[in-house]
Amino acid sequence: MGRDHITCAQANAESTMSITTYPSLFERIVLRIPVLGRMLREVMYGDKDNIYYFLFTIFTLWFLAILTWGYAAFIVPMLFVVPSMFVVLILITQGK
Repeated sequence: MGRDHITCAQANAESTMSITTYPSLFERIVLRIPVLGRMLREVMYGDKDNIYYFLFTIFTLWFLAILTWGYAAFIVPMLFVVPSMFVVLILITQGK
């Protein structure tokens, strides 16, 4: 064998080398929130169907909040949507 022969150990070492990426500060903070962080971690890194379970859970909690506190629980999330829709309308008028 010549100098171009690679042992199994060298091949395994080369194939397992990868670039390590670290999560952002925002991601690290959000993923440490006890219940919500666990759910988001499952959505981000888990099975692709976890997003449906997450959305079902969020809408169920919202529905239960509406049953408990009434109209106020319906209006508060809608007030959070107003700024994002404002930005969408501005981007539409700019043609982006």
